[in-house]
Amino acid sequence: MRSAPKFMQLLRDAKASGVLVEEVTWARLAQMTGGAVHQGIALQTAAADTLNLPDLIDGCGELNEPPLLLALDGLTDPHNLGAIVRSAEALGAHGVVLPQRRSAGLTGSVAKVAAGALEHLPVARVVNLNRSLETLKDAGYRVVGLAEEGDQTLEEVDLEGPLVVVTGSEGQGLSMLTRRHCDQLIRIPLRGVTPSLNASVATALCLYEVARRGWMKGLKGQNPSPRIVRPQLPALPSEPSEQIEASQNGTSSPAEASDTAGMQPSSEPDASPVPPENPGIDLQLERLPQTVEAPFEGSIDL
Repeated sequence: MRSAPKFMQLLRDAKASGVLVEEVTWARLAQMTGGAVHQGIALQTAAADTLNLPDLIDGCGELNEPPLLLALDGLTDPHNLGAIVRSAEALGAHGVVLPQRRSAGLTGSVAKVAAGALEHLPVARVVNLNRSLETLKDAGYRVVGLAEEGDQTLEEVDLEGPLVVVTGSEGQGLSMLTRRHCDQLIRIPLRGVTPSLNASVATALCLYEVARRGWMKGLKGQNPSPRIVRPQLPALPSEPSEQIEASQNGTSSPAEASDTAGMQPSSEPDASPVPPENPGIDLQLERLPQTVEAPFEGSIDL
């Protein structure tokens, strides 16, 4: 990318702040902007808030049922992503793990296809999907991947306990590296001439099978489904706002930021009684107009 040094510095600052910077073709930019006039750069905001993986794991640990998570590997079609989010929310999944690269983002198209499900289903964005799968294994999850070459069918596989279902891209499926990080590969038997299913359809079938063996047991007729409880997202504390204010005030080190944050409560009460304790300041301000008026009156007499 040939750009001015100042522009490259802005890109580096954006990366340092957690913004995903990706170089695409001019046609892709035109597609993202809907044919609008641009100068070779576009900013795409997420349609929903995301969280990090440790927070999602901690939230799922407080549930009264085995958590069910989805992990998406190389899914670039926003319509498929939106359909998966919609099916996952409706069938009782507790969260989605979405990589930052080689994946569709949480755009407006995704939110539209999801039909409101994106507002209720926690999404964790991760830098490295395979490393995240190992983290989930360490937390007690079993990782199963949907693949044509699976050694077990969807009917015979064990779907109990904390589970992560990994779905691959539309054309290539799961990558070879992701397959190695799965505990088991499962397949969905097909009878017709069509060799494969759409990624969102295959994911929905797997989620339905998990639900059929789980919370759907005993449901008959028009009996209501049991209420789902999803992980409680961590509320934003007041500390980040204080840190932002400290950085805006020119705090040079974390130690000084903590010192200034600790002095704020004591300085605010002292700021209110300043005018009564130091009346001399107010008197000086009142005398300023008098000192200005005296020479002005003298000039009129002359």
